[in-house]
Amino acid sequence: MGAGKTTVGRQIAKRLARPFFDSDHEIVHRTGVPIPTIFEIEGEEGFRRREAQTIRELTESDGIVLATGGGVVLNPDNRQRLHDTGWVVYLNVPPLLLHERTRHDRNRPLLHVADPLARLEELYAARDPLYRETAHMVVDGGHLLAAGVVSHLLREFNRLCKS
Repeated sequence: MGAGKTTVGRQIAKRLARPFFDSDHEIVHRTGVPIPTIFEIEGEEGFRRREAQTIRELTESDGIVLATGGGVVLNPDNRQRLHDTGWVVYLNVPPLLLHERTRHDRNRPLLHVADPLARLEELYAARDPLYRETAHMVVDGGHLLAAGVVSHLLREFNRLCKS
């Protein structure tokens, strides 16, 4: 949620000449409504069901770059599928920086609370161990610009491909 997954993913896909997908954007495309509307009508549980179906379908594709929504790791099946079918990178960004990046974004229903920073801290505490369980690589996304993260990841990807 605000870590830069979409920005970094798009740039990596472009550099590798691979198709790029963002699971949240795919859900919006498939339903024809914004994520806050899905949350309003179906609740978080309904959204998570749609997310799991989208992840199942996208991970059946080979050679894509996929950015996921921040809560994708809450579902054990999503974690297993992502880990088993791709090279998963966790862009670790501290809650204070996530707050700075998302504070004006009205498309984040989980942050429509009285204290968004406290909510981000709660989400981080719950999700960080799950991201680490799922990821093949953890990158500090809080101190590098997107271009630096992309360069670092491409070097690692190329190194792994040569192994």
